[in-house]
Amino acid sequence: MAAILQKFTKFIMENKAFMYVLECADGSLYTGYTTDIKKRLHIHNAGKGAKYTRARLPVTLLYQEEFPDKPSAMSAEALFKRKTRQQKLEYIANKKK
Repeated sequence: MAAILQKFTKFIMENKAFMYVLECADGSLYTGYTTDIKKRLHIHNAGKGAKYTRARLPVTLLYQEEFPDKPSAMSAEALFKRKTRQQKLEYIANKKK
């Protein structure tokens, strides 16, 4: 039983994903998803991330939200991108409370 629990825990940890929001140097927001926040932030700031952020360096992590899997994070990202800037900032403020 313990071995099954360990395998399940490892599976969950390896398959979790994040939706994240970056604030760019020009004040704009960028939303994405990843399985490794630190690595992705480093890639963005190295100028090797999305074209959008490459022209707006440096970027800082404004918000992150964990999901159980990549499809869930991708869905959350798609929904979040439909919001206005004000709605995004309100969402982040409410989640940080």
